[in-house]
Amino acid sequence: MLWFWIALVGYFLLAVVFVLDKMILTKSVSTPAVYAFYSTIFMFAALLAFPFGAQLLQGIDWLWALISGLSFGFALWTMYEAVSLGEASHVDPFIGGVVTIATFGFSSWLLGESLTQMQVFGMAILIIAAFLLSFEKTAKHTGFHKGFLWGILSGVLFGLSHVSAKYVYDAYDFFTGFVWTRGFVGLVAIFALLAPSVRASFKKRKKKKRTKKQERQTLSTVAIISLDKVIGVVAVILVQYASSLGKTTPVFAMTGVQYALMFVMIYLLSRFTPKIFKECFTKRELWVQTFAIVLVVIGSALFVL
Repeated sequence: MLWFWIALVGYFLLAVVFVLDKMILTKSVSTPAVYAFYSTIFMFAALLAFPFGAQLLQGIDWLWALISGLSFGFALWTMYEAVSLGEASHVDPFIGGVVTIATFGFSSWLLGESLTQMQVFGMAILIIAAFLLSFEKTAKHTGFHKGFLWGILSGVLFGLSHVSAKYVYDAYDFFTGFVWTRGFVGLVAIFALLAPSVRASFKKRKKKKRTKKQERQTLSTVAIISLDKVIGVVAVILVQYASSLGKTTPVFAMTGVQYALMFVMIYLLSRFTPKIFKECFTKRELWVQTFAIVLVVIGSALFVL
């Protein structure tokens, strides 16, 4: 039961992070590759915790930790690509549904995990809710679009990362598993340097002289990104710790809660502070997504009955 409440707090914080991510990608960062670089490079800092009690891994466990870190970093990158092409309140829930399916498949295959009939039913409800929340009708898109293809890849990579991390958590203490699996996420930043847009972002900073207004905007952007990353780290720690306490699939099936909370946040921001953040909603979308939120509550409850 403890894993449920820890995961719930983690998913609330992740909902905040996803809203901030969309704001940053829309207003402050030029391309997903650039944002992926800054989102992953800081993960190397997890390795600094090694002297404080983390163990060295043994044999093939290094490979599982590396797979977990790389797949998580590339999952973030492909998620940013997906969100940049569509509405966060639609694309992110779609990714959540894919994550649940992928996590269940990988955990059954690699870890031999199984669920009770009630939990399987709850997972099915959460998957349906996530796909309902992904229904998108905007000026640019109606239904499925390229962003959802990136979302499928992102969801599969997240699922692989979660299950491989669970493998490490089962073999070592949580602190050791977290240090290595999250530390290896930083390697994705090296791959991001291959993207021309990332290298170009460094050159622009050197060449352009900025006005005081531009400097203030830059400081504001840095502050928002820093806050976003701090909240993100705390959220990931909570969700990963919940995974180490319980089975993998139930914990990550609860992503539906995150997307329901995110939808509420986005709707309120769009309604009352459109200058800060705005997405368009049709009446049909509101009814569908309200129904989906009810399903999220029901599906999550089935995991603790």
